[in-house]
Amino acid sequence: MSRVLCQQCRRPEKACICAFTVAIDNHIPVIVLQHPSEVKQSKGTVSLLQQSLTNCEVIVGETFADSDVLRQRLIQYADKIVLLYPSKQALTLSFPALNITDNNQSEDIERKMSKIKCIIILDGTWKKAYRMFMSNACLHNINHIVLPQGIVSLYEIRKTKKDHALSSLEACCHALARLENEPEKYQNLLNSFVKFNQFQQSFSQHSD
Repeated sequence: MSRVLCQQCRRPEKACICAFTVAIDNHIPVIVLQHPSEVKQSKGTVSLLQQSLTNCEVIVGETFADSDVLRQRLIQYADKIVLLYPSKQALTLSFPALNITDNNQSEDIERKMSKIKCIIILDGTWKKAYRMFMSNACLHNINHIVLPQGIVSLYEIRKTKKDHALSSLEACCHALARLENEPEKYQNLLNSFVKFNQFQQSFSQHSD
């Protein structure tokens, strides 16, 4: 007998995560490039992110040279689209004027941040995200941003040995909070994310 799936999140009804969604009208659209192995990952966070943000597109694949959607977005936003990825040339995001004593530096960072109109996020393990980045030249030719170190992850159900690692949902929320300068707007989703973790952990406890 087939399991009954929630029509919204496409998960079995007993594992439905719709109760954890938080409606957020993000002004800066998000494009998630999702590795195929993450699509059915029950501990993944993109499903919750996509249901919560009004402007969020998910493209599944490993290489995206043939993706019409991504190609259109790169043309549409041109130099105003960025990739959230810790490359050597990535601009570190911070809230305007926070921890910056040089006024010229602050103005330069704010000017660059204000130009950003769309962000791309890679969804996969660090190793798979790196391979996705290396396999797609189009991602090398746009600007990159990175979150500052010191953000503590709330992601309890999926551990990694990499320092300062965040889930896709967390990384996206922290990036949008800084780019839109509205931290409180995304805090509700991060709070709900804690409950999402607890919900997922309850299944593990029942299986022990």
